Amino acid sequence: MTPRAFDEMGGFGEGCRPCYAALKRWLDEAPAELLDQRRKEAELLFRRIGITFAVYGEQAAQERLIPFDIIPRVIAGNEWRKLSHGLEQRVKALNALLKDVYGHREIVRAGVIPEELILCNPYFRPEMAQLRLAGDIYVAIAGIDVVRVDADTFYVLEDNARTPSGVSYMLENREAMIRLFPELFSRQSIAPVDGYPDELLATLHSIAPRRGEEPCVVLLTPGPYNSAYYEHSFLADKLGVELVEGRDLFVRDETVFMRTTQGPKRVDVIYSRIDDDFLDPLAFRPDSVLGVPGLMLAYRAGNVSLANAVGTGVADDKAIYSYMPEIVRFYLGEEPILQNVPTWRCREPEALAYVLDHLGDLVVKEVNGSGGYGMLVGPAADAATRRLFAEKLKRRPDNFIAQPTLALSTCPTFVGSGIAPRHVDLRPFVLTGADKVRIVPGGLTRVALVEGSLVVNSSQGGGTKDTWILGE
Repeated sequence: MTPRAFDEMGGFGEGCRPCYAALKRWLDEAPAELLDQRRKEAELLFRRIGITFAVYGEQAAQERLIPFDIIPRVIAGNEWRKLSHGLEQRVKALNALLKDVYGHREIVRAGVIPEELILCNPYFRPEMAQLRLAGDIYVAIAGIDVVRVDADTFYVLEDNARTPSGVSYMLENREAMIRLFPELFSRQSIAPVDGYPDELLATLHSIAPRRGEEPCVVLLTPGPYNSAYYEHSFLADKLGVELVEGRDLFVRDETVFMRTTQGPKRVDVIYSRIDDDFLDPLAFRPDSVLGVPGLMLAYRAGNVSLANAVGTGVADDKAIYSYMPEIVRFYLGEEPILQNVPTWRCREPEALAYVLDHLGDLVVKEVNGSGGYGMLVGPAADAATRRLFAEKLKRRPDNFIAQPTLALSTCPTFVGSGIAPRHVDLRPFVLTGADKVRIVPGGLTRVALVEGSLVVNSSQGGGTKDTWILGE
């Protein structure tokens, strides 16, 4: 049975928490008709802007609006300070891990991580071996998914180290809230998020291979049919850089150039939103038409930087995730500030036996899964579904991890019946440059709109909220 959920406004029933006091007073005063009108205005605004995402495999609804909840999530400034310190520590450890994975693998020699978890990982790229990157930065842009279980405890749910998405929704959610609820903003000090594009551009500039002149940065997209294309075009516009597809770039003399009306222009940094497999048909999939032939030659020659680096998917792996406390201790010599969710590695016989005996109580995930697909939420599954999943587990135990069913915290949410609690998570974005780490206060709060649901992914019907970090 799932434990009782912590409500971020009301705690465990002890009354309104101080950080929510101003919002609660406003909600108590606001008539339901006003909230419903603002919800409709928000939906109209997002439709006009065109904030959509695509769902692969659904012919009837290729483009959708992500539902937006008009009641913000509020986090106190002191809570955010601790959380941001933990995020910075974690991403430093991820970068140290990847440098080591593609270097001497000291963590394997020390017996902390089994070597097969690295070498057999589908995202491991031997082409990255012994390649030195600017500032040793592999994960320049990280999206770390965290969940809350009480007033003091955040857990990391997963690390997104390849191409984390969602920051455009964070920025657009804030813009919508400022337009729709200016009176709410006037009641308290809320940390801004609109500096994210400047911080991202500074991060990308810091990893450029050339010094002495302003780097040329481009954002590489698979094109308009990609599920996150809206975000790609949005970010390119906010950054003031060119949005390019593979055909817009070419490699000559181990250097990347962009085709322009004034002739070829050298490219220094590529913010890539393309999966590694499709980046370079000469190095990876020869049938790819999305990438740039010869890109890996230029990359290995040190003439262009990629964000994120090729091969960072090793750190996305949920089996590697289960070792993160040990990884932090090994590379940083520190105790982890943010804890993992307790995790059973089904590749280990004792863990597999426990998971099979307790499927009804656990959440089971594919080690390389994402988007809420390929997982079993035991308490919500019927007996037949659990039996089928047990067979999958027995066939490929190394492909799964299991975790307890956490009582994700809830936040007040405006639903059809009025204001009601719904479960949430948070994806803060951590930018790591060769000069420093930058974390914009806040992140993307995702909310499970279905009553009782713990699945917040937009692909599974989840929505988003604005996230307010209060000034101290």
